[in-house]
Amino acid sequence: MNEKKNTAKRRSALRIMGSLIGLVKPLLHIMMAAIILGTMGYLCAIFLTILAGQVIVHGLLTGAAGTSLSVQNMWLVHTPVKTILTVMIVIAVLRGILHYAEQYCNHFIAFKLLAIIRHKVFAALRKLCPAKLEGRDKGNLISIITTDIELLEVFYAHTISPIAIAALTSLIMVCFIGRYHVLAGLFALAAYLTVGVVIPMWNGKRGSQKGMEFRTGFGELNSFVLDSLRGLDETIQYGQGEKRKEQMSERSKELASVQENLSRMEGSQRSVTNMVILLASFGMLALAIYLYTKGGIGFEGVLTCTIAMMGSFGPVVALSSLSNNLNQTLASGERVLSLLEEAPLVEEIPGDAASGGDHAFAGAEAQNVTFAYEDETILDQYSLKLEPGKITGIHGASGSGKSTILKLLMRFWDVQTGRISVDGADVREIPTKHLRDMESYVTQETHLFHDSIANNIAIAKPGATREEIMEAAKKASIHDFIMTLPNGYDTEVGELGDTLSGGEKQRIGIARAFLHDASMILLDEPTSNLDSLNEGIILKSLKESAEEKTIVLVSHRVSTMNVANVVYEMENGRIS
Repeated sequence: MNEKKNTAKRRSALRIMGSLIGLVKPLLHIMMAAIILGTMGYLCAIFLTILAGQVIVHGLLTGAAGTSLSVQNMWLVHTPVKTILTVMIVIAVLRGILHYAEQYCNHFIAFKLLAIIRHKVFAALRKLCPAKLEGRDKGNLISIITTDIELLEVFYAHTISPIAIAALTSLIMVCFIGRYHVLAGLFALAAYLTVGVVIPMWNGKRGSQKGMEFRTGFGELNSFVLDSLRGLDETIQYGQGEKRKEQMSERSKELASVQENLSRMEGSQRSVTNMVILLASFGMLALAIYLYTKGGIGFEGVLTCTIAMMGSFGPVVALSSLSNNLNQTLASGERVLSLLEEAPLVEEIPGDAASGGDHAFAGAEAQNVTFAYEDETILDQYSLKLEPGKITGIHGASGSGKSTILKLLMRFWDVQTGRISVDGADVREIPTKHLRDMESYVTQETHLFHDSIANNIAIAKPGATREEIMEAAKKASIHDFIMTLPNGYDTEVGELGDTLSGGEKQRIGIARAFLHDASMILLDEPTSNLDSLNEGIILKSLKESAEEKTIVLVSHRVSTMNVANVVYEMENGRIS
């Protein structure tokens, strides 16, 4: 199924944030600690400046005899400046300690949750494989697994607790300023809401679509670069380097244009935020002076309310700034959540083999099977019987549905109608792990991991001994070649097995099948990349294994079919 380009969000920002916050439940106690520590830290910073203002008031009260300045806090008159300064030093030290502790808690939560999310994503990908991932844009998937998940660190470390800290700190400051006069408290509340809620919502609404466009475009550029690297030989051979470079440059310019728009929005948001803060600060000063002239507050109230207003925007400014990166972060969250919520086409059956003791393998059968990839019918009322202890050949032209039969036997897809049975049971009722244990499947294109040859073969049987690996390699006619390599079985195959030829990779895939030692071996074009000598050796090994195995041999080669006990022909394009 090909992945269609989609830059539209399926859910609102609040829904995305709610779903992401839901993942914090196991670490809620640490999140609460971060919120409390962060609130106390901001209050220390705010009251540091407020106390500095109180020192000024104290000086005016004690330095001018017969002053007419009215105060609401009489403790200022009786508290020595030295005591106030000592308190300020303690608060300054506490501010640093509390800020560090809050950041430590937030980042602990973030990195812990990123690990959990990665596990969830890989589990989701395994469930979606292969039906929903075949033909999918791999670069975009890589982008989700790497950069999108990494961007969620911003949300968990710098979004959740800052929102709670801003709300809690603002509430405390509204009460503190409102203690001098209710109008001053309401003015502060309006200022905090404007900077911390209205501006972020405005910026988020206008930039959400651009954020999703950027994340999607970034994933597509990753795919293009990955595709270009894999096809480097062909690009050089056919002189397509300049054209490929132009295409990459064009894609980069488009992405840079979207990023430029996001940066422009960020700049305008900062300008609006700074302007509102400036207006609110001078507005509080004007309001306080007005209240002073009306006898509503004293001189100390004018100074304290103004300083408190000017010095308490830190938490809500952090929220306002978040909206810049939050567009991309929420877009990343949408892409990750969509992947986690995507339903697999084939639901795995939990459990292991059903109890009942050892018994002879009963082969496999396809009964009146109809199967289609979306709207394209591949098999129509197709039937096939695979006898135990025999080699069954399936011969036909490319695209006739030969490989599809093997994928249905592995239950990579489910049939639309009919029944596929293995060992006498419907594959839709067999525990998935047991089904895969009963079958060895060799695909047309053998994938090799960036590891040693021995480890690449051993994935078919975890814990296999070197002797077992070598025996499987001998059956696959690859042992002699491996022994000629400098490090033998410990030789690294390189990324995607680039250091080996197609035939060598294919024989390693066949060695895996022999090592897996399953009751049924499914081979999809196993000799397509082999010369006649190696083809003969492998077919001889298959013939020797046939007495104990049920072997299905798919090939368009007539020579490969000579080893089969019975041959089925695939005709009429895709219909048997």
